[in-house]
Amino acid sequence: MIFRQLFDSVSGTYSYLLASRHGGEALILDPVLEKADRYCQLLRELDLKLVKAVDTHLHADHVTCLGELRDRTHCITIMGEQSKADVVSMRVSDGDKVTIEGLTLDVMYTPGHTDDSYSFLMGDRVFTGDTLLIRGTGRTDFQNGSSRAQYDSIFNRLLKLPDETLVYPAHDYKGDTVSTIGEEKRYNPRLQVKSVEEYIELMANLKLPNPKLMDVAVPANMQVGLHQDELAREGLSMTARDAIASLGRPEILLVDLRETGERNKHGTLAGALHAPYGGIEESLKPGGMLREVAAATGRRIVFFCAFGERSAMAVKAAKQAGLSNTAHIEGGMDAWKKAGGPVQHA
Repeated sequence: MIFRQLFDSVSGTYSYLLASRHGGEALILDPVLEKADRYCQLLRELDLKLVKAVDTHLHADHVTCLGELRDRTHCITIMGEQSKADVVSMRVSDGDKVTIEGLTLDVMYTPGHTDDSYSFLMGDRVFTGDTLLIRGTGRTDFQNGSSRAQYDSIFNRLLKLPDETLVYPAHDYKGDTVSTIGEEKRYNPRLQVKSVEEYIELMANLKLPNPKLMDVAVPANMQVGLHQDELAREGLSMTARDAIASLGRPEILLVDLRETGERNKHGTLAGALHAPYGGIEESLKPGGMLREVAAATGRRIVFFCAFGERSAMAVKAAKQAGLSNTAHIEGGMDAWKKAGGPVQHA
């Protein structure tokens, strides 16, 4: 397995690059905008393809690199379903799994620092975001934070993991790089409380100044979505209502770009072909499934996904591959459901 811990000294942020090799699919956690060139350089040096970029929560101390990495690498962006970010490719909830080739991260909802805070468990290690830090815990006094919720997340979720589980946080300001659940149980001063009330009182008396970049970072991190209006101006998109009206028309082929887990959880559209976004480049090459289907049937391919990001990128990829008779559903399944469109469940 390829594992890299990367550090931004300005914000004290750790980012994590993960891959298992073989085909070179990679995932990055909590990337920082100013480090975009470094991430892309490392991806080239290690011969990796970034397929997913994940933020553990809406950060207040740095501007995320999710949007920049999506624009540069066409990766899927991921946050928790509670996030106030305008658009990400995929939203996850407790119990979901984030997968790339050879690696699986179990999704744990661990609110408290913010109401959209998540941790990600991968085998012998857990990426705790700002929920559990090394010899500390994330502050709970803004972004709908809650000391009570954080106590529950830490004591009833994270500290239930095996003591030898490695703890990799999103921040450290002392130079520590890794800990374990057992160490934090024994030596983390904020965890030596006897009750949730004692923890709430401890957190209420920290009196910390706001992060220096908070007024810049939070608004910026809420506006990371891929702008889809350009495709609309080019006639390469359909509103959800137009898509609903065209359902069943023989000249249109609906193509679902979401992963199997998303389809099982949220349903799909009747008659849709399943072609996960991760394989879109292969599908559009000569001899690829989508290219062959388009050539054989003459039907217009209409891509859709969860929120419209992957489908917008698929339309652009199709255009570059020489397939002009494509479009996508603006806002994806989210917009489809809000417009009252029928959903098919397996």
